[in-house]
Amino acid sequence: MFTGIIEELGQVTAVTDAGDGARLTVHAPLTVSDAAHGDSIAVSGVCLTVVEQGEDWFTADVMRQTLDMSTLDGVTTGRRVNLERAMPAGARLGGHIVQGHIDGTGEVLQVRPGRQWRVLRVRIPAELADLVVDKGSIAVDGVSLTVSDVSDAGADEPWFEVSLIPETLTATTLGERVPGDRVNLETDILARHVRRLAQFAAAPAASRIAEDSLTDLNGSDLNEGGLA
Repeated sequence: MFTGIIEELGQVTAVTDAGDGARLTVHAPLTVSDAAHGDSIAVSGVCLTVVEQGEDWFTADVMRQTLDMSTLDGVTTGRRVNLERAMPAGARLGGHIVQGHIDGTGEVLQVRPGRQWRVLRVRIPAELADLVVDKGSIAVDGVSLTVSDVSDAGADEPWFEVSLIPETLTATTLGERVPGDRVNLETDILARHVRRLAQFAAAPAASRIAEDSLTDLNGSDLNEGGLA
């Protein structure tokens, strides 16, 4: 589990084709300072497992599904990435609960600069729109951010906005984003659970009646058996 508080800007130094996936090597002196084989590291929001490491680098395998869902697809050497080690037990939760299991990607639509702040508007896939709420949490390229505005419900092209402080602009790759860039998105895990519960609550009444009938039938059988 992660918090979305980026610890280091790393750089991809090697990409090896692995048939149905890829193997990445990332320069990351701080991140590997206490890393061990099998540890989890979030790379621009994607949870990867350390398979090899050196004094200032680590290597991780990326499966095809992860490549298809994230901006790691087509990654080349030289790309800068946001890095975060897994949160240790007992540490402060500075951002929000981030699993490193992204929902997909969004597209930067606008970058509105201010004197200190910068606002990013990001197009979000329609199937994720109901999971993003004003003043809620979202991870963009692994960065824990607060949603500052959202499109209306039912918008043809839903979007959300986040406001970036100077520290975020310099300490993460979000300061480099321009319109047209793709970014990894992970919605709030609490919102995902709520939506799943709502789906069950809205299940067809016929299915619930069938389940209730089966329960009654089983109960009757047990009672008859007991009386016999």
